[in-house]
Formats: sequence, structure tokens, C-alpha cells
Amino acid sequence: MSHHIVEVQNLRHAYPDGTVALQDVSFTIHHGESVAIIGANGAGKSTLLLHLNGYLTPSSGHIRIGDFPLTKETLQQIRRTVGMVFQDADDQLFMPTVFDDVAFGPFNLGLPLEEVRQRVQMVLDKVGAIHLQDKPPYHLSGGEKKRVAIATVLAMSPDILVMDEPTSGLDPFARRQLIELLQEFRHTRIFTSHDLDMVLDLCERTIILHKGMVKADGRTRDIFSDDALLAECRLEKPLSMQGCPVCSRKQ
Repeated sequence: MSHHIVEVQNLRHAYPDGTVALQDVSFTIHHGESVAIIGANGAGKSTLLLHLNGYLTPSSGHIRIGDFPLTKETLQQIRRTVGMVFQDADDQLFMPTVFDDVAFGPFNLGLPLEEVRQRVQMVLDKVGAIHLQDKPPYHLSGGEKKRVAIATVLAMSPDILVMDEPTSGLDPFARRQLIELLQEFRHTRIFTSHDLDMVLDLCERTIILHKGMVKADGRTRDIFSDDALLAECRLEKPLSMQGCPVCSRKQ
């Protein structure tokens, strides 16, 4: 299933003001992997994700999704393969109702009305938002918008799911629902997150970005066990690996 593979080679991105956000970033993600991209604020995480389905164009370097290099000519095909959930759900929701937003992508694929309806019902039920289908998106809470934004992408049945800070704005119950949903997704998953306990739950592999460069790429537990690496990159262990602070003081 080579169409699920993501290859990034020597990626560099500089913004118009001259700020260099990414420098010589390279990695390969294979079919079925669940990979977290973590780092401090400003490390380049969101910029990197926005390259994976062509929302940003590299200053130099190459991206390949399966058999296709990411170019203007292949952009439409790649966006069908790579589903992107933005950090800010307001960037993703623009239709009069939740149903219309989730149906927008499948309709653009040319699917018949009844199949679109079935997809919308299925994904809204999966994200716990079926009761929202007739509401305008601008009437939703932040957490509700996030769930609907995820549904708009799942409705496209992507082979590769890319998510920028998926648990931000979610209450604990909705966060747990999302983690369970992502555990069910059998294809490739790539996401950024400051929720390191979620990373530990979902990802066997973690990539650390630091000042726009890949600082580490390896097994998640090995990454989180390297105190010197975490300190250098302004990161901390997940709470579940930190132990009880009260017990530590007593010892």
C-alpha cells in the first residue's frame, strides 16, 4: 500500500518576512504508523503539517505521498488521500449547518445523495455530534466545533489522517472519545499535540522538532525517557510518566 507512505526530504520553508520555520526536515512514515510530531511553541509543527497536503509550498525540498510527488498537478489526488484537521476549527467550518459542512467533501467526490447521508450520519455518530447536525457551526462551543471539524475529514475516508492539536478545546470526556476514535482508525495517523499523555497512548513513534529541525525521531517511550533531550527541547514527560510529586518529596 505505497499510497499511504509519506516521504519528506530536505524540506525548508521560509515565510515572506524571512522567518525560517523549517530547515532540512526529512523523514518517512509508512502505512499504518501512528506518529506524533511534538515540540515547543514555534518549533515548526503546524507549518510542517500544512505542507503535507499542499496548503503551504516548500521553499525547497520535496514531499511525496505514496506514488505521487506533491505538485500542483497532483494536489487534488493527494488531498483525497491526506485528510487534514486544522488546529482552529473555524478554518474548516463554513456551511450553514453542521450536516452541510460534513456533506461538503463527499458531495465534491461525486457521491450519490443517499451515500452522502449515510456517511454524514456515520461520522457524526462516531464523534458524538449527531445531535448537532441541524445547528449552524457558529452556534457551537469550541469542543463541538472540533468534533465536527474531525467529522468533515473522516467523511472523506482518507488513507492518511493529519491533525493539528486534536484535543485542544476538548473536555475530558470528549478527549477520551477522540482517543478511542483515533485508536479505531486503521490507516496512517500523523498529528501534533501538547497533550503528551495522548501521544503516549496513541503513538509508538515520535518526532521532535526543535527550532525548525528534526532533533529526534524514535520510539515514543525512548523519547520520553531521555531527560536531557526533553530539557533541551523545552518539553516535559507525560504526566503518567512523572510519578506522584507528593511521594517523591517524601522519599
